[in-house]
Amino acid sequence: MKANRTLLQMKYARIISGFAKESGLTTKEAMDFFYHSKEYELIRDGVSDLHCMSVGYLVEDLMEESGFKEK
Repeated sequence: MKANRTLLQMKYARIISGFAKESGLTTKEAMDFFYHSKEYELIRDGVSDLHCMSVGYLVEDLMEESGFKEK
């Protein structure tokens, strides 16, 4: 299922903001990491309706992918 592009952009902004806060990265660094992450590819491609997950869940997933948090 594909999500509305505008709503996805708004969700990306919340994910990046949360990731920056949790990881201690700058917003620019967090944005760069997010847009090169596997999570972004999956959300963008509509895999498993990942875009329906909460921002908190997606930030935690991104923290694990980045290595800032152990599984």
